[in-house]
Amino acid sequence: MNASRLILLCVISFAFAVAAESPASMAIPPSPSSGEEHLQRWLRRFPAADADRDGRLTAEEAWRYHGQAPQRAREEKAKQERLIVEAAKAGLSVPAESRLLPHLANVSYGPHERHVLDVWIAKSAKPTPLVVFFHGGAWKIGDKRDIHDPTVQACLAAGISVAAVNYRFTTSATLPAQFLDAARAVQFLRSRAESWNLDSSRIAAYGASAGAVMSMWLGFHPDLADVVSRDPIARRSTRLTCIGSINGQCTVNPFVIRDWIGEPAFQHGVFPAAYGVKSHAELSDPKLRLAFDEMSPITYLTRDDPPVFESYTEPDAPVPTDALRGQGMHHPIFGHKLKAAMDTVGVACVYVHIVDIAEDPELLMVQFFQRHFGLR
Repeated sequence: MNASRLILLCVISFAFAVAAESPASMAIPPSPSSGEEHLQRWLRRFPAADADRDGRLTAEEAWRYHGQAPQRAREEKAKQERLIVEAAKAGLSVPAESRLLPHLANVSYGPHERHVLDVWIAKSAKPTPLVVFFHGGAWKIGDKRDIHDPTVQACLAAGISVAAVNYRFTTSATLPAQFLDAARAVQFLRSRAESWNLDSSRIAAYGASAGAVMSMWLGFHPDLADVVSRDPIARRSTRLTCIGSINGQCTVNPFVIRDWIGEPAFQHGVFPAAYGVKSHAELSDPKLRLAFDEMSPITYLTRDDPPVFESYTEPDAPVPTDALRGQGMHHPIFGHKLKAAMDTVGVACVYVHIVDIAEDPELLMVQFFQRHFGLR
């Protein structure tokens, strides 16, 4: 599982403890918290983040606590594994694998070994809408199996089919290969609409981090259908009905990210591999400037683009200069910048932060998809 996904699940696990005493359904707050208000909400949700126990949470404490989330998740996993081993030694039953298996697994949509996808088909007499998942992992790691089972279950219960997609890593092809893989996967799924009982006019895409970037890029980019292609799949549309972004980056221009967030985010290891250079210093090559814009979803935003649901888990506070390398790459500033741009062009954008909600943000995202598919 990639680091961003691990952090998200770790934080959500704490959120569920609070949600247990909350109403079953919670309205999305109209005014997300930020600054000092955000830190106080963070403290109420995660009191352990107050390292010096003085009752006041600083940005440094919040970022330090968030940076420790992967380690806490690893420790919890190790604890659960020890319990399973101990249970087996005592002759007790061991929990079975809980993953919801797809109806169609490892279906090939292209020539590369990673051009495969899984599909869960909702039971329905009528063609169903489709949600497509692209995993995160800085385009270097990750797998379609990273999809969140409760999200699949919620979609199927709502009459929505689901696909989870693998794509090439930057170890074999630099950007935009991954984005074009995403486009091809959507075109392929559209080509199977009749045989899989899918409604090709209602398709959403979502993902975490890198997968969110791909989903937004695909949703905002002009249609990539090649109407004169000899390949019938390539003639299919790549347009989407709506988009979900989990800790997504609306820009992947490393210098814009440094201006918005700071040096720790700029130093993330994703950039050299994504743009085919060996070091961050080489990113200054003027020849790369056009690529930075071409790979950034916000570049393509227009008033006819699909609506977006976006959620974040990193602190909505300045990143300390001594933060861990890479911290800030999922900063809520990406969400604020995108929402402001979408508000300007008149396209709906819903922003939520984990400290402002009591539910799993992905389940709120499914409700968002339902509304835009005309199911609610």
